[in-house]
Amino acid sequence: MAQGAVMPYTAPAFCGIHMRNDEVVIRFNKVSFEYGHSKPILHEADFSVRRGSKVTLMGQNGAGKSTIFSLIIGALKPESGAIAIKKGATIATARQVIPREELGNTVEEFFASVFPQKVYDLTPKIEEVLEIVHLKAAHDRPLRTFSGGQQARLLLAQALIQNPDILLLDEPTNNLDKQGIAHLTQFLKEYPETCLVISHDAHFLNSFTQGVLYLETFTKTIEQYAGDYFAVVEEIQARLERERMKNVRLEKDIAHRKEQANFFAQKGGHMRDVARKMREKIETLEEEIVDVRREDKTIRQFIIPAQKDLSGVLLNLKSVLVLKGAKPVKKKVGVKLKKNEHLLLQGPNGIGKTTLLEKLATGTAEGESVAAGVRIGYYRQDFSTLNFEETVYAALKRAAHDETEEKLRAHAAGFLLDAEVLKIKIGSLSEGQKGLVAFASLSLLRPGLLILDEPTNHINFRHIPVIARALDQYEGAMILVSHVPDFVAQIRIDQTLDLESL
Repeated sequence: MAQGAVMPYTAPAFCGIHMRNDEVVIRFNKVSFEYGHSKPILHEADFSVRRGSKVTLMGQNGAGKSTIFSLIIGALKPESGAIAIKKGATIATARQVIPREELGNTVEEFFASVFPQKVYDLTPKIEEVLEIVHLKAAHDRPLRTFSGGQQARLLLAQALIQNPDILLLDEPTNNLDKQGIAHLTQFLKEYPETCLVISHDAHFLNSFTQGVLYLETFTKTIEQYAGDYFAVVEEIQARLERERMKNVRLEKDIAHRKEQANFFAQKGGHMRDVARKMREKIETLEEEIVDVRREDKTIRQFIIPAQKDLSGVLLNLKSVLVLKGAKPVKKKVGVKLKKNEHLLLQGPNGIGKTTLLEKLATGTAEGESVAAGVRIGYYRQDFSTLNFEETVYAALKRAAHDETEEKLRAHAAGFLLDAEVLKIKIGSLSEGQKGLVAFASLSLLRPGLLILDEPTNHINFRHIPVIARALDQYEGAMILVSHVPDFVAQIRIDQTLDLESL
Protein backbone atom coordinates (compact mmCIF):
# COMPACT_ATOMS: atom_id res chain seq x y z
CA MET A 1 0.00 0.00 0.00
CA ALA A 2 1.33 3.47 -0.87
CA GLN A 3 2.80 5.43 2.00
CA GLY A 4 0.39 8.00 3.41
CA ALA A 5 -2.69 6.40 1.84
CA VAL A 6 -6.02 7.21 3.44
CA MET A 7 -7.14 4.10 5.28
CA PRO A 8 -10.56 3.68 6.87
CA TYR A 9 -9.74 4.17 10.55
CA THR A 10 -11.13 1.42 12.80
CA ALA A 11 -12.03 3.07 16.05
CA PRO A 12 -11.43 1.92 19.62
CA ALA A 13 -14.40 0.69 21.61
CA PHE A 14 -17.33 2.02 23.20
CA CYS A 15 -20.35 -0.18 23.83
CA GLY A 16 -22.63 -1.80 21.29
CA ILE A 17 -22.42 -3.89 18.16
CA HIS A 18 -25.04 -2.73 15.65
CA MET A 19 -25.40 0.92 14.69
CA ARG A 20 -28.80 2.56 14.98
CA ASN A 21 -29.74 6.03 13.79
CA ASP A 22 -30.07 7.27 17.37
CA GLU A 23 -26.66 5.96 18.43
CA VAL A 24 -23.80 8.28 19.26
CA VAL A 25 -20.80 7.60 17.00
CA ILE A 26 -18.50 10.38 18.26
CA ARG A 27 -18.31 11.68 21.82
CA PHE A 28 -15.89 14.22 23.34
CA ASN A 29 -15.95 14.17 27.15
CA LYS A 30 -14.13 17.12 28.81
CA VAL A 31 -11.43 17.05 26.15
CA SER A 32 -8.53 19.51 26.46
CA PHE A 33 -5.78 20.01 23.90
CA GLU A 34 -3.08 22.59 23.26
CA TYR A 35 -0.07 23.14 21.03
CA GLY A 36 2.26 24.08 23.87
CA HIS A 37 1.25 26.47 26.63
CA SER A 38 0.99 29.41 24.24
CA LYS A 39 -1.69 27.91 21.97
CA PRO A 40 -4.61 26.24 23.77
CA ILE A 41 -7.27 24.86 21.41
CA LEU A 42 -9.81 23.04 23.62
CA HIS A 43 -10.61 23.26 27.32
CA GLU A 44 -12.86 20.51 28.69
CA ALA A 45 -14.92 20.42 25.49
CA ASP A 46 -18.05 18.26 25.40
CA PHE A 47 -20.14 17.24 22.39
CA SER A 48 -21.62 14.18 20.71
CA VAL A 49 -22.56 13.29 17.14
CA ARG A 50 -25.23 10.73 16.29
CA ARG A 51 -25.16 8.28 13.44
CA GLY A 52 -26.39 9.62 10.11
CA SER A 53 -26.23 13.28 11.11
CA LYS A 54 -24.76 15.96 8.84
CA VAL A 55 -22.86 18.44 11.01
CA THR A 56 -20.93 21.63 10.32
CA LEU A 57 -17.85 22.41 12.40
CA MET A 58 -17.85 26.19 12.68
CA GLY A 59 -15.30 28.65 14.04
CA GLN A 60 -12.88 31.42 13.14
CA ASN A 61 -9.72 30.80 11.09
CA GLY A 62 -7.13 29.33 13.44
CA ALA A 63 -9.66 28.30 16.09
CA GLY A 64 -8.70 24.63 15.75
CA LYS A 65 -11.33 23.03 13.50
CA SER A 66 -8.84 20.87 11.59
CA THR A 67 -7.26 19.93 14.94
CA ILE A 68 -10.59 18.42 16.02
CA PHE A 69 -10.56 16.24 12.90
CA SER A 70 -7.03 15.09 13.80
CA LEU A 71 -8.25 14.23 17.32
CA ILE A 72 -11.18 12.23 15.91
CA ILE A 73 -8.99 10.08 13.64
CA GLY A 74 -6.40 9.60 16.39
CA ALA A 75 -3.56 11.52 14.70
CA LEU A 76 -3.48 13.74 17.81
CA LYS A 77 -4.12 12.75 21.43
CA PRO A 78 -5.93 14.94 23.99
CA GLU A 79 -4.09 16.35 27.00
CA SER A 80 -6.99 15.25 29.16
CA GLY A 81 -10.53 13.96 28.82
CA ALA A 82 -11.78 11.14 26.61
CA ILE A 83 -12.68 10.76 22.93
CA ALA A 84 -14.97 7.81 22.22
CA ILE A 85 -15.67 6.56 18.69
CA LYS A 86 -18.26 3.88 18.00
CA LYS A 87 -16.66 0.43 18.05
CA GLY A 88 -15.95 -0.81 14.54
CA ALA A 89 -16.77 2.52 12.89
CA THR A 90 -14.67 3.38 9.84
CA ILE A 91 -13.50 6.95 9.29
CA ALA A 92 -12.22 8.57 6.10
CA THR A 93 -10.94 12.08 5.52
CA ALA A 94 -9.47 13.73 2.45
CA ARG A 95 -5.78 14.53 2.66
CA GLN A 96 -4.64 18.05 1.76
CA VAL A 97 -1.98 17.04 -0.80
CA ILE A 98 -0.81 13.96 -2.69
CA PRO A 99 2.67 12.99 -1.40
CA ARG A 100 5.51 13.26 -3.93
CA GLU A 101 6.19 9.52 -3.81
CA GLU A 102 2.62 8.80 -4.99
CA LEU A 103 2.58 11.19 -7.96
CA GLY A 104 3.85 8.44 -10.29
CA ASN A 105 0.83 6.25 -9.48
CA THR A 106 -2.09 5.99 -11.86
CA VAL A 107 -5.64 7.03 -10.98
CA GLU A 108 -6.61 3.37 -10.50
CA GLU A 109 -3.62 2.69 -8.21
CA PHE A 110 -4.45 5.85 -6.25
CA PHE A 111 -7.96 4.61 -5.44
CA ALA A 112 -6.97 0.96 -4.96
CA SER A 113 -4.43 2.00 -2.29
CA VAL A 114 -7.13 2.83 0.26
CA PHE A 115 -8.61 -0.67 0.32
CA PRO A 116 -6.89 -3.36 2.40
CA GLN A 117 -7.98 -6.05 -0.09
CA LYS A 118 -8.49 -6.18 -3.84
CA VAL A 119 -11.79 -4.64 -4.96
CA TYR A 120 -13.22 -6.34 -8.05
CA ASP A 121 -15.80 -3.66 -8.88
CA LEU A 122 -13.30 -0.80 -8.51
CA THR A 123 -13.79 0.64 -12.03
CA PRO A 124 -17.49 1.58 -11.61
CA LYS A 125 -16.76 2.85 -8.08
CA ILE A 126 -14.06 5.17 -9.46
CA GLU A 127 -16.39 6.48 -12.15
CA GLU A 128 -19.10 7.14 -9.56
CA VAL A 129 -16.89 9.22 -7.25
CA LEU A 130 -15.25 11.10 -10.14
CA GLU A 131 -18.76 12.08 -11.23
CA ILE A 132 -19.48 13.36 -7.72
CA VAL A 133 -16.42 15.66 -7.77
CA HIS A 134 -17.10 16.58 -11.43
CA LEU A 135 -13.83 15.28 -12.87
CA LYS A 136 -13.15 13.16 -15.96
CA ALA A 137 -9.93 11.14 -15.85
CA ALA A 138 -8.53 8.09 -17.59
CA HIS A 139 -7.83 5.38 -15.02
CA ASP A 140 -4.29 4.82 -16.34
CA ARG A 141 -3.33 8.51 -16.19
CA PRO A 142 -0.45 9.37 -13.78
CA LEU A 143 -1.33 11.64 -10.87
CA ARG A 144 1.52 14.07 -11.64
CA THR A 145 -0.20 15.10 -14.89
CA PHE A 146 -3.16 16.62 -13.02
CA SER A 147 -3.31 20.27 -11.96
CA GLY A 148 -3.38 21.25 -8.29
CA GLY A 149 -7.14 21.77 -8.46
CA GLN A 150 -7.68 18.39 -10.10
CA GLN A 151 -5.49 16.69 -7.48
CA ALA A 152 -7.64 18.27 -4.76
CA ARG A 153 -10.72 16.72 -6.40
CA LEU A 154 -9.00 13.33 -6.54
CA LEU A 155 -8.19 13.52 -2.83
CA LEU A 156 -11.84 14.29 -2.08
CA ALA A 157 -12.96 11.40 -4.29
CA GLN A 158 -10.48 9.08 -2.53
CA ALA A 159 -12.26 9.75 0.77
CA LEU A 160 -15.73 9.32 -0.76
CA ILE A 161 -14.94 5.99 -2.44
CA GLN A 162 -14.33 4.37 0.96
CA ASN A 163 -18.01 4.84 1.91
CA PRO A 164 -17.04 5.21 5.59
CA ASP A 165 -19.29 5.26 8.64
CA ILE A 166 -17.86 8.70 9.47
CA LEU A 167 -16.82 11.07 6.68
CA LEU A 168 -14.70 14.12 7.61
CA LEU A 169 -14.48 16.85 4.95
CA ASP A 170 -12.20 19.88 5.37
CA GLU A 171 -13.02 22.65 2.87
CA PRO A 172 -14.37 20.19 0.23
CA THR A 173 -15.64 22.92 -2.13
CA ASN A 174 -12.19 24.45 -2.65
CA ASN A 175 -11.32 24.08 -6.34
CA LEU A 176 -14.83 22.86 -7.22
CA ASP A 177 -16.79 24.80 -9.80
CA LYS A 178 -20.55 25.42 -9.52
CA GLN A 179 -21.49 22.09 -11.09
CA GLY A 180 -18.95 20.24 -8.94
CA ILE A 181 -20.42 21.77 -5.78
CA ALA A 182 -23.92 20.78 -6.91
CA HIS A 183 -22.81 17.15 -7.40
CA LEU A 184 -21.12 17.03 -3.98
CA THR A 185 -24.15 18.61 -2.30
CA GLN A 186 -26.49 15.98 -3.71
CA PHE A 187 -24.13 13.22 -2.62
CA LEU A 188 -24.03 14.53 0.97
CA LYS A 189 -27.81 14.87 1.10
CA GLU A 190 -28.21 11.22 0.10
CA TYR A 191 -25.27 9.88 2.13
CA PRO A 192 -26.79 7.64 4.85
CA GLU A 193 -23.88 7.79 7.28
CA THR A 194 -22.37 10.50 9.50
CA CYS A 195 -20.63 13.48 7.94
CA LEU A 196 -18.72 16.36 9.58
CA VAL A 197 -17.81 19.28 7.32
CA ILE A 198 -15.55 22.30 7.67
CA SER A 199 -16.35 24.93 5.05
CA HIS A 200 -16.70 28.68 4.62
CA ASP A 201 -19.27 28.31 1.84
CA ALA A 202 -22.44 29.27 3.70
CA HIS A 203 -24.92 28.31 0.95
CA PHE A 204 -23.25 24.92 0.49
CA LEU A 205 -23.45 24.22 4.23
CA ASN A 206 -27.06 25.33 4.53
CA SER A 207 -28.14 22.90 1.80
CA PHE A 208 -27.52 19.80 3.93
CA THR A 209 -26.48 20.77 7.49
CA GLN A 210 -28.67 19.49 10.35
CA GLY A 211 -26.58 20.88 13.18
CA VAL A 212 -23.52 22.94 14.06
CA LEU A 213 -20.59 22.37 16.40
CA TYR A 214 -19.41 25.88 17.22
CA LEU A 215 -15.78 26.12 18.36
CA GLU A 216 -15.73 29.17 20.61
CA THR A 217 -12.24 30.68 20.58
CA PHE A 218 -12.52 32.67 23.83
CA THR A 219 -13.63 29.82 26.12
CA LYS A 220 -11.99 27.02 24.02
CA THR A 221 -15.23 25.05 24.30
CA ILE A 222 -17.65 23.61 21.74
CA GLU A 223 -21.27 24.70 21.69
CA GLN A 224 -23.74 22.37 19.98
CA TYR A 225 -26.74 23.62 17.99
CA ALA A 226 -29.52 21.86 16.07
CA GLY A 227 -30.97 23.26 12.85
CA ASP A 228 -29.80 24.32 9.42
CA TYR A 229 -26.72 26.50 9.03
CA PHE A 230 -28.40 29.86 8.48
CA ALA A 231 -30.75 29.32 11.43
CA VAL A 232 -27.81 28.50 13.70
CA VAL A 233 -25.81 31.53 12.52
CA GLU A 234 -28.86 33.71 13.23
CA GLU A 235 -29.23 32.13 16.67
CA ILE A 236 -25.56 32.75 17.48
CA GLN A 237 -25.81 36.37 16.34
CA ALA A 238 -28.92 36.87 18.47
CA ARG A 239 -27.07 35.44 21.47
CA LEU A 240 -24.14 37.77 20.87
CA GLU A 241 -26.50 40.73 20.66
CA ARG A 242 -28.08 39.70 23.97
CA GLU A 243 -24.63 39.48 25.51
CA ARG A 244 -23.73 42.91 24.11
CA MET A 245 -26.88 44.50 25.53
CA LYS A 246 -26.22 42.82 28.88
CA ASN A 247 -22.71 44.29 28.85
CA VAL A 248 -24.09 47.77 28.12
CA ARG A 249 -26.47 47.52 31.10
CA LEU A 250 -23.76 46.15 33.40
CA GLU A 251 -21.24 48.81 32.40
CA LYS A 252 -23.81 51.54 33.01
CA ASP A 253 -24.69 50.04 36.40
CA ILE A 254 -21.01 49.66 37.34
CA ALA A 255 -20.21 53.28 36.38
CA HIS A 256 -23.12 54.53 38.52
CA ARG A 257 -22.10 52.39 41.52
CA LYS A 258 -18.47 53.58 41.26
CA GLU A 259 -19.60 57.18 41.45
CA GLN A 260 -21.68 56.38 44.54
CA ALA A 261 -18.86 54.37 46.16
CA ASN A 262 -16.39 57.21 45.66
CA PHE A 263 -18.89 59.66 47.12
CA PHE A 264 -19.54 57.52 50.24
CA ALA A 265 -15.83 56.76 50.72
CA GLN A 266 -15.13 60.48 51.14
CA LYS A 267 -17.73 60.82 53.89
CA GLY A 268 -15.84 58.64 56.37
CA GLY A 269 -17.22 56.60 59.29
CA HIS A 270 -20.02 54.15 58.50
CA MET A 271 -20.17 55.42 54.90
CA ARG A 272 -16.75 53.86 54.23
CA ASP A 273 -18.19 50.42 55.06
CA VAL A 274 -21.03 51.12 52.64
CA ALA A 275 -18.46 52.10 49.98
CA ARG A 276 -16.46 48.90 50.61
CA LYS A 277 -19.56 46.70 50.16
CA MET A 278 -20.48 48.60 47.01
CA ARG A 279 -16.98 47.96 45.58
CA GLU A 280 -17.38 44.23 46.33
CA LYS A 281 -20.66 44.31 44.42
CA ILE A 282 -18.92 46.14 41.56
CA GLU A 283 -16.28 43.37 41.37
CA THR A 284 -19.06 40.78 41.14
CA LEU A 285 -20.78 42.71 38.35
CA GLU A 286 -17.50 43.11 36.45
CA GLU A 287 -17.07 39.32 36.45
CA GLU A 288 -20.43 38.99 34.71
CA ILE A 289 -19.29 41.05 31.70
CA VAL A 290 -18.82 38.78 28.70
CA ASP A 291 -15.73 39.42 26.57
CA VAL A 292 -16.33 40.08 22.87
CA ARG A 293 -15.70 36.79 21.11
CA ARG A 294 -12.79 36.98 18.70
CA GLU A 295 -14.22 34.42 16.32
CA ASP A 296 -17.17 36.69 15.57
CA LYS A 297 -14.96 39.56 14.42
CA THR A 298 -14.45 40.36 10.77
CA ILE A 299 -11.21 41.72 9.35
CA ARG A 300 -11.19 45.50 9.05
CA GLN A 301 -11.73 47.25 5.74
CA PHE A 302 -8.40 47.59 3.98
CA ILE A 303 -6.89 48.65 0.67
CA ILE A 304 -4.03 47.30 -1.42
CA PRO A 305 -2.20 50.46 -2.49
CA ALA A 306 -0.84 50.30 -6.04
CA GLN A 307 2.79 50.98 -6.86
CA LYS A 308 3.28 54.66 -7.60
CA ASP A 309 4.27 56.19 -10.94
CA LEU A 310 2.77 53.41 -13.10
CA SER A 311 2.17 54.26 -16.76
CA GLY A 312 1.69 52.62 -20.14
CA VAL A 313 1.21 48.87 -20.71
CA LEU A 314 2.18 46.95 -17.57
CA LEU A 315 1.55 43.46 -19.01
CA ASN A 316 1.57 42.41 -22.64
CA LEU A 317 0.37 38.82 -23.14
CA LYS A 318 0.67 37.67 -26.76
CA SER A 319 0.27 33.88 -26.37
CA VAL A 320 -0.59 31.23 -23.78
CA LEU A 321 -0.14 27.48 -23.40
CA VAL A 322 -3.46 25.65 -23.01
CA LEU A 323 -3.64 22.01 -21.93
CA LYS A 324 -5.78 19.98 -24.33
CA GLY A 325 -5.98 16.36 -23.16
CA ALA A 326 -2.89 16.88 -20.96
CA LYS A 327 -0.91 18.19 -23.98
CA PRO A 328 0.15 21.87 -24.08
CA VAL A 329 -1.07 23.78 -27.15
CA LYS A 330 0.14 27.31 -27.89
CA LYS A 331 -2.66 29.80 -28.52
CA LYS A 332 -2.35 33.42 -29.66
CA VAL A 333 -4.04 36.07 -27.54
CA GLY A 334 -3.88 39.82 -27.39
CA VAL A 335 -4.15 40.89 -23.78
CA LYS A 336 -2.71 44.18 -22.59
CA LEU A 337 -3.14 45.46 -19.07
CA LYS A 338 -2.60 49.04 -18.00
CA LYS A 339 -2.92 50.69 -14.62
CA ASN A 340 -6.34 50.15 -13.00
CA GLU A 341 -7.34 47.33 -15.40
CA HIS A 342 -8.60 44.01 -14.03
CA LEU A 343 -8.48 40.72 -15.97
CA LEU A 344 -10.53 37.62 -15.09
CA LEU A 345 -8.78 34.40 -16.18
CA GLN A 346 -11.29 31.58 -16.69
CA GLY A 347 -11.25 27.89 -17.61
CA PRO A 348 -11.82 24.47 -16.03
CA ASN A 349 -9.35 22.77 -13.70
CA GLY A 350 -6.34 21.39 -15.54
CA ILE A 351 -6.41 23.76 -18.53
CA GLY A 352 -3.33 25.68 -17.38
CA LYS A 353 -4.49 28.71 -15.39
CA THR A 354 -2.23 28.20 -12.35
CA THR A 355 0.74 27.33 -14.57
CA LEU A 356 0.26 30.56 -16.53
CA LEU A 357 0.00 32.65 -13.36
CA GLU A 358 3.14 31.09 -11.93
CA LYS A 359 5.10 31.79 -15.10
CA LEU A 360 3.84 35.37 -15.19
CA ALA A 361 4.89 35.87 -11.58
CA THR A 362 8.35 34.41 -12.15
CA GLY A 363 8.94 35.96 -15.59
CA THR A 364 9.27 32.59 -17.33
CA ALA A 365 6.16 32.62 -19.53
CA GLU A 366 6.53 32.58 -23.30
CA GLY A 367 4.82 35.33 -25.23
CA GLU A 368 4.52 37.76 -22.34
CA SER A 369 6.35 40.74 -21.00
CA VAL A 370 5.96 42.67 -17.77
CA ALA A 371 7.10 46.28 -17.97
CA ALA A 372 10.43 47.01 -16.32
CA GLY A 373 10.23 48.02 -12.67
CA VAL A 374 6.71 46.70 -12.09
CA ARG A 375 6.46 45.08 -8.66
CA ILE A 376 4.41 41.84 -8.70
CA GLY A 377 2.21 40.70 -5.82
CA TYR A 378 1.33 37.01 -6.14
CA TYR A 379 -1.34 35.21 -4.08
CA ARG A 380 -0.87 31.46 -4.62
CA GLN A 381 -3.62 29.06 -3.62
CA ASP A 382 -1.07 26.84 -1.82
CA PHE A 383 0.58 29.83 -0.06
CA SER A 384 4.01 28.73 -1.29
CA THR A 385 5.01 32.38 -1.75
CA LEU A 386 5.14 32.53 2.06
CA ASN A 387 8.15 31.25 3.99
CA PHE A 388 6.65 28.67 6.36
CA GLU A 389 9.75 28.84 8.62
CA GLU A 390 9.35 32.58 9.09
CA THR A 391 7.25 34.15 11.84
CA VAL A 392 4.20 36.17 10.85
CA TYR A 393 5.89 39.32 12.14
CA ALA A 394 9.04 38.70 10.06
CA ALA A 395 6.95 38.11 6.92
CA LEU A 396 5.03 41.36 7.36
CA LYS A 397 8.19 43.29 8.25
CA ARG A 398 9.85 42.06 5.05
CA ALA A 399 6.84 43.08 2.93
CA ALA A 400 6.59 46.54 4.54
CA HIS A 401 8.42 49.51 3.08
CA ASP A 402 8.98 51.96 5.88
CA GLU A 403 6.17 51.27 8.34
CA THR A 404 6.79 52.00 12.01
CA GLU A 405 6.53 49.21 14.58
CA GLU A 406 3.25 50.67 15.83
CA LYS A 407 1.72 50.91 12.35
CA LEU A 408 2.87 47.40 11.42
CA ARG A 409 1.22 45.87 14.48
CA ALA A 410 -1.95 47.91 13.95
CA HIS A 411 -2.03 46.73 10.33
CA ALA A 412 -1.68 43.10 11.44
CA ALA A 413 -4.44 43.51 14.03
CA GLY A 414 -6.80 44.58 11.24
CA PHE A 415 -6.34 41.09 9.78
CA LEU A 416 -6.95 39.46 13.20
CA LEU A 417 -3.21 38.76 13.54
CA ASP A 418 -2.68 39.72 17.17
CA ALA A 419 0.55 39.88 19.19
CA GLU A 420 0.48 36.13 19.91
CA VAL A 421 -0.10 35.18 16.27
CA LEU A 422 2.73 37.47 15.15
CA LYS A 423 5.19 35.28 17.08
CA ILE A 424 4.05 32.03 15.40
CA LYS A 425 5.79 30.47 12.41
CA ILE A 426 3.62 30.64 9.29
CA GLY A 427 3.80 26.87 8.84
CA SER A 428 1.97 26.41 12.16
CA LEU A 429 -0.99 28.59 11.16
CA SER A 430 -4.32 27.34 9.84
CA GLU A 431 -4.86 27.63 6.09
CA GLY A 432 -7.28 30.51 6.68
CA GLN A 433 -4.73 32.42 8.75
CA LYS A 434 -2.12 31.90 6.05
CA GLY A 435 -4.54 33.53 3.64
CA LEU A 436 -4.92 36.53 5.95
CA VAL A 437 -1.12 36.82 6.25
CA ALA A 438 -0.90 36.77 2.44
CA PHE A 439 -3.42 39.62 2.11
CA ALA A 440 -1.77 41.62 4.90
CA SER A 441 1.57 41.21 3.09
CA LEU A 442 0.15 42.23 -0.30
CA SER A 443 -1.31 45.37 1.25
CA LEU A 444 2.13 46.31 2.61
CA LEU A 445 3.93 45.37 -0.63
CA ARG A 446 2.10 47.92 -2.81
CA PRO A 447 2.34 45.93 -6.07
CA GLY A 448 1.94 47.28 -9.59
CA LEU A 449 0.66 43.92 -10.89
CA LEU A 450 -1.52 41.82 -8.61
CA ILE A 451 -1.92 38.10 -9.46
CA LEU A 452 -4.53 36.17 -7.47
CA ASP A 453 -5.12 32.40 -7.72
CA GLU A 454 -8.30 31.29 -5.90
CA PRO A 455 -7.99 33.91 -3.12
CA THR A 456 -11.16 32.80 -1.28
CA ASN A 457 -10.03 29.23 -0.56
CA HIS A 458 -9.98 28.63 3.23
CA ILE A 459 -11.10 32.22 3.97
CA ASN A 460 -13.93 32.76 6.48
CA PHE A 461 -17.05 33.85 4.58
CA ARG A 462 -17.36 36.93 6.83
CA HIS A 463 -14.07 38.25 5.44
CA ILE A 464 -14.85 37.71 1.76
CA PRO A 465 -16.89 40.93 1.16
CA VAL A 466 -14.06 42.95 2.74
CA ILE A 467 -11.47 41.28 0.48
CA ALA A 468 -13.70 41.74 -2.59
CA ARG A 469 -14.01 45.46 -1.84
CA ALA A 470 -10.23 45.83 -1.55
CA LEU A 471 -9.69 44.09 -4.91
CA ASP A 472 -12.48 46.07 -6.57
CA GLN A 473 -10.77 49.30 -5.52
CA TYR A 474 -7.24 48.20 -6.44
CA GLU A 475 -5.75 50.72 -8.91
CA GLY A 476 -2.89 48.67 -10.36
CA ALA A 477 -3.15 45.92 -12.99
CA MET A 478 -4.77 42.71 -11.73
CA ILE A 479 -5.26 39.11 -12.90
CA LEU A 480 -7.84 37.08 -10.97
CA VAL A 481 -8.67 33.36 -11.03
CA SER A 482 -11.72 32.36 -8.98
CA HIS A 483 -14.44 29.70 -9.23
CA VAL A 484 -16.73 31.63 -6.85
CA PRO A 485 -19.24 33.65 -8.94
CA ASP A 486 -20.62 35.61 -5.96
CA PHE A 487 -17.10 36.78 -5.12
CA VAL A 488 -16.22 37.73 -8.71
CA ALA A 489 -19.51 39.64 -9.03
CA GLN A 490 -18.32 42.05 -6.31
CA ILE A 491 -15.14 42.98 -8.20
CA ARG A 492 -14.79 45.27 -11.22
CA ILE A 493 -13.66 43.18 -14.20
CA ASP A 494 -12.48 45.00 -17.35
CA GLN A 495 -11.34 42.04 -19.48
CA THR A 496 -11.98 38.28 -19.47
CA LEU A 497 -9.71 35.61 -20.93
CA ASP A 498 -11.37 32.18 -21.16
CA LEU A 499 -8.72 29.55 -21.91
CA GLU A 500 -11.37 26.94 -22.74
CA SER A 501 -12.70 29.01 -25.63
CA LEU A 502 -9.31 29.48 -27.30
